[in-house]
Amino acid sequence: MAETRWLDDGQQRVWRDFLAATRLFFERLDQELQAEAGMPHAYYEILVRLSEHPDREMRMSELADLLGSSRSRLSHAVARLEERRWVRRRACATDRRGHFAALTDEGFAALEAAAPGHVEGVRRHLFDQLSDDQVAELGTISATLARHLEAGRESAARQARETAQE
Repeated sequence: MAETRWLDDGQQRVWRDFLAATRLFFERLDQELQAEAGMPHAYYEILVRLSEHPDREMRMSELADLLGSSRSRLSHAVARLEERRWVRRRACATDRRGHFAALTDEGFAALEAAAPGHVEGVRRHLFDQLSDDQVAELGTISATLARHLEAGRESAARQARETAQE
Protein backbone atom coordinates (compact mmCIF):
# COMPACT_ATOMS: atom_id res chain seq x y z
CA MET A 1 0.00 0.00 0.00
CA ALA A 2 1.32 3.44 -0.92
CA GLU A 3 2.39 5.81 1.79
CA THR A 4 -0.01 8.71 2.45
CA ARG A 5 1.21 11.97 0.94
CA TRP A 6 0.08 14.35 3.69
CA LEU A 7 -0.39 18.03 2.98
CA ASP A 8 2.25 20.35 4.38
CA ASP A 9 1.18 23.41 6.40
CA GLY A 10 1.06 25.72 3.38
CA GLN A 11 -0.96 23.25 1.30
CA GLN A 12 -3.31 22.69 4.24
CA ARG A 13 -3.95 26.48 4.45
CA VAL A 14 -4.56 26.74 0.70
CA TRP A 15 -6.91 23.74 0.82
CA ARG A 16 -8.92 25.18 3.71
CA ASP A 17 -9.06 28.63 2.08
CA PHE A 18 -10.20 27.04 -1.20
CA LEU A 19 -12.96 25.09 0.58
CA ALA A 20 -14.14 28.15 2.49
CA ALA A 21 -14.04 30.44 -0.55
CA THR A 22 -15.97 28.11 -2.84
CA ARG A 23 -18.54 27.22 -0.19
CA LEU A 24 -19.11 30.87 0.81
CA PHE A 25 -19.17 32.04 -2.82
CA PHE A 26 -21.87 29.59 -3.92
CA GLU A 27 -23.78 30.07 -0.66
CA ARG A 28 -23.86 33.84 -1.30
CA LEU A 29 -24.93 33.45 -4.94
CA ASP A 30 -27.67 31.05 -3.85
CA GLN A 31 -28.93 33.43 -1.14
CA GLU A 32 -28.97 36.37 -3.56
CA LEU A 33 -30.81 34.42 -6.27
CA GLN A 34 -33.35 33.22 -3.71
CA ALA A 35 -33.92 36.76 -2.40
CA GLU A 36 -33.95 38.55 -5.75
CA ALA A 37 -35.43 35.98 -8.13
CA GLY A 38 -37.10 33.39 -5.92
CA MET A 39 -34.98 30.51 -7.19
CA PRO A 40 -31.98 28.56 -5.94
CA HIS A 41 -28.76 28.58 -7.94
CA ALA A 42 -29.36 24.97 -9.01
CA TYR A 43 -32.63 25.97 -10.75
CA TYR A 44 -30.93 28.96 -12.36
CA GLU A 45 -28.24 26.68 -13.77
CA ILE A 46 -30.87 24.33 -15.26
CA LEU A 47 -32.61 27.27 -16.94
CA VAL A 48 -29.29 28.60 -18.27
CA ARG A 49 -28.29 25.24 -19.74
CA LEU A 50 -31.66 24.79 -21.42
CA SER A 51 -31.58 28.36 -22.76
CA GLU A 52 -28.22 27.71 -24.43
CA HIS A 53 -29.32 24.52 -26.18
CA PRO A 54 -31.00 24.44 -29.60
CA ASP A 55 -34.77 24.77 -29.25
CA ARG A 56 -34.15 25.31 -25.50
CA GLU A 57 -34.65 21.55 -25.00
CA MET A 58 -32.42 18.68 -23.86
CA ARG A 59 -32.66 15.03 -22.94
CA MET A 60 -32.88 14.78 -19.16
CA SER A 61 -29.93 12.35 -19.02
CA GLU A 62 -27.74 14.73 -21.05
CA LEU A 63 -28.77 17.66 -18.85
CA ALA A 64 -27.95 15.70 -15.69
CA ASP A 65 -24.51 14.80 -17.05
CA LEU A 66 -23.84 18.40 -18.09
CA LEU A 67 -24.77 19.66 -14.64
CA GLY A 68 -22.90 16.89 -12.82
CA SER A 69 -26.17 15.93 -11.16
CA SER A 70 -27.78 12.61 -10.44
CA ARG A 71 -30.79 11.81 -12.60
CA SER A 72 -33.06 11.60 -9.56
CA ARG A 73 -31.91 14.99 -8.22
CA LEU A 74 -32.44 16.56 -11.65
CA SER A 75 -35.86 14.93 -11.97
CA HIS A 76 -36.89 16.41 -8.62
CA ALA A 77 -35.65 19.88 -9.63
CA VAL A 78 -37.40 19.70 -13.00
CA ALA A 79 -40.63 18.70 -11.25
CA ARG A 80 -40.38 21.90 -9.14
CA LEU A 81 -39.66 23.92 -12.30
CA GLU A 82 -42.68 22.32 -13.99
CA GLU A 83 -44.85 23.47 -11.08
CA ARG A 84 -43.72 27.02 -11.81
CA ARG A 85 -44.35 26.43 -15.53
CA TRP A 86 -40.74 27.34 -16.30
CA VAL A 87 -39.93 23.92 -17.77
CA ARG A 88 -42.04 21.24 -19.39
CA ARG A 89 -41.13 17.60 -19.69
CA ARG A 90 -42.05 15.29 -22.53
CA ALA A 91 -41.40 11.64 -23.26
CA CYS A 92 -38.90 10.62 -25.90
CA ALA A 93 -40.65 9.06 -28.90
CA THR A 94 -37.82 6.60 -29.58
CA ASP A 95 -36.94 5.58 -26.01
CA ARG A 96 -39.67 4.71 -23.48
CA ARG A 97 -37.39 5.54 -20.56
CA GLY A 98 -36.09 8.80 -22.01
CA HIS A 99 -37.52 12.27 -21.39
CA PHE A 100 -36.78 15.77 -22.59
CA ALA A 101 -36.86 18.97 -20.56
CA ALA A 102 -37.79 22.15 -22.41
CA LEU A 103 -37.53 25.74 -21.24
CA THR A 104 -40.91 27.47 -21.57
CA ASP A 105 -41.41 31.12 -22.47
CA GLU A 106 -42.26 31.75 -18.80
CA GLY A 107 -39.02 30.05 -17.77
CA PHE A 108 -37.01 32.09 -20.24
CA ALA A 109 -38.62 35.28 -18.90
CA ALA A 110 -37.75 34.22 -15.33
CA LEU A 111 -34.16 33.59 -16.42
CA GLU A 112 -33.96 36.97 -18.17
CA ALA A 113 -35.25 38.66 -15.03
CA ALA A 114 -32.79 36.83 -12.75
CA ALA A 115 -29.69 37.12 -14.94
CA PRO A 116 -28.71 40.77 -14.29
CA GLY A 117 -28.68 40.31 -10.51
CA HIS A 118 -26.83 37.01 -10.77
CA VAL A 119 -24.18 38.43 -13.09
CA GLU A 120 -23.75 41.41 -10.76
CA GLY A 121 -23.25 38.98 -7.85
CA VAL A 122 -20.61 37.01 -9.76
CA ARG A 123 -18.88 40.24 -10.69
CA ARG A 124 -19.06 41.71 -7.14
CA HIS A 125 -18.04 38.55 -5.25
CA LEU A 126 -15.45 37.17 -7.68
CA PHE A 127 -14.07 39.43 -10.40
CA ASP A 128 -14.15 42.71 -8.47
CA GLN A 129 -12.09 41.06 -5.70
CA LEU A 130 -9.24 40.04 -8.03
CA SER A 131 -6.67 41.90 -10.11
CA ASP A 132 -6.53 41.25 -13.86
CA ASP A 133 -3.49 39.02 -13.28
CA GLN A 134 -5.32 37.05 -10.59
CA VAL A 135 -8.32 36.57 -12.92
CA ALA A 136 -5.97 35.20 -15.59
CA GLU A 137 -4.33 32.89 -13.00
CA LEU A 138 -7.72 31.71 -11.77
CA GLY A 139 -8.72 30.96 -15.36
CA THR A 140 -5.59 28.89 -15.94
CA ILE A 141 -5.94 27.04 -12.65
CA SER A 142 -9.65 26.36 -13.19
CA ALA A 143 -9.12 25.07 -16.74
CA THR A 144 -6.31 22.78 -15.56
CA LEU A 145 -8.43 21.32 -12.77
CA ALA A 146 -11.49 20.97 -15.02
CA ARG A 147 -9.51 19.05 -17.66
CA HIS A 148 -8.05 16.72 -15.03
CA LEU A 149 -11.37 16.09 -13.31
CA GLU A 150 -13.31 15.66 -16.56
CA ALA A 151 -10.77 13.08 -17.76
CA GLY A 152 -11.22 11.19 -14.48
CA ARG A 153 -14.98 11.42 -14.80
CA GLU A 154 -14.90 10.01 -18.34
CA SER A 155 -12.56 7.22 -17.26
CA ALA A 156 -14.85 6.28 -14.36
CA ALA A 157 -17.90 6.29 -16.66
CA ARG A 158 -16.11 4.09 -19.19
CA GLN A 159 -15.05 1.68 -16.44
CA ALA A 160 -18.63 1.51 -15.11
CA ARG A 161 -19.97 0.70 -18.61
CA GLU A 162 -17.37 -2.04 -19.08
CA THR A 163 -18.19 -3.53 -15.67
CA ALA A 164 -21.92 -3.50 -16.49
CA GLN A 165 -21.30 -5.35 -19.77
CA GLU A 166 -19.40 -8.19 -18.08
